[in-house]
Amino acid sequence: MAAKLKKGDKVVVLAGRDKGKRGEITRVMPREGRAIVQGVNMVTKHKKPTQTGPGGIEQMEAPIALSNLAIEDPKDGAPTRVGFKILEDGRKVRVAKKSGEVING
Repeated sequence: MAAKLKKGDKVVVLAGRDKGKRGEITRVMPREGRAIVQGVNMVTKHKKPTQTGPGGIEQMEAPIALSNLAIEDPKDGAPTRVGFKILEDGRKVRVAKKSGEVING
């Protein structure tokens, strides 16, 4: 199945404590059905000191379920679902269901 959300996509969080936040996908984990979004689902991680790093308490993004994310419509930035369309030249592209605009990527 073709990927509906990819690295670099601008998304909106639909559910959870970060509902309404927007960010860019930095990593997708399709087998787990999760993604890491920049600035969303921040958690604190206690790191042990090592020879390379000082350790301490660190803020980092935790994975969020793909079902809780919706891509931003390229036209107006509203959350939208993703569809697929085959163009005249034979390319299969992702399309925003709300506006019908082609999603880059």
